Amino acid sequence: MLAGTIGKYQFRIRTRTGVIVEHLSFHGRDEADARRKVEQIYNNCQVLECQYQDVPMNGRLGTVNYEDVMDLIIAR
Repeated sequence: MLAGTIGKYQFRIRTRTGVIVEHLSFHGRDEADARRKVEQIYNNCQVLECQYQDVPMNGRLGTVNYEDVMDLIIAR
């Protein structure tokens, strides 16, 4: 990751019941952190694919969404 960016990881998983879920996006300090978040929500899932995306930090004048706020709270 570059300075001034946060990592966003897009997952494709198979749930414990066998359902394929695509386009799950999670922020993380690294891939392991993002995977941990996926596994907290989808217990016993199998990660089929993970892709990293650079996301620029928006700052005060940019937009902030619910996921950004939750990531700040969880990171503490």
